[in-house]
Amino acid sequence: MTIAEVSKKYDISADTLRYYERVGMIPPVTRTASGIRDYQDSDLGWVGLAKCMRSAGLPVEAMIEYVRLYQEGDSTIPARLQLLLEQRQSLLEQKKKIDETLDRLNYKISIYEDAVKTGKLSW
Repeated sequence: MTIAEVSKKYDISADTLRYYERVGMIPPVTRTASGIRDYQDSDLGWVGLAKCMRSAGLPVEAMIEYVRLYQEGDSTIPARLQLLLEQRQSLLEQKKKIDETLDRLNYKISIYEDAVKTGKLSW
C-alpha cells in the first residue's frame, strides 16, 4: 500500500506516518526498489498498534522503547512485557480518574435535571 492509502485507511496524515517512522514509533517501512514506501501487512500491524497506543495516551517515548526492544529480539520479551504492564497500569489509573469525574458530573447533571423539573435548585 502507498502512504496515501495507509493514511486514508487509518485516518492518519502522511506526515504523521513519516514522523512515526522517523522517530522510531514504527520500524522502518518496506520500500520499493526506487525507495518509495510500500506498506506490507507487517508494516500495517505496526501502524495500527501505534495509532491504538497513541489514542490511549501512550507516550511516544514508550512506543519508541517498545519498538527498539522488539528489534533487539526475543531476549527483550521480559522487558517488553514489563513496559506493557506499566502502560496498562497507567491507563487503569487514568480510567479511574475519568470514572470518578464522570460520577461527579452525573451527580451534578441529576441535580440540574431535577431543578429543570421543579423550577428550583436543591443541593
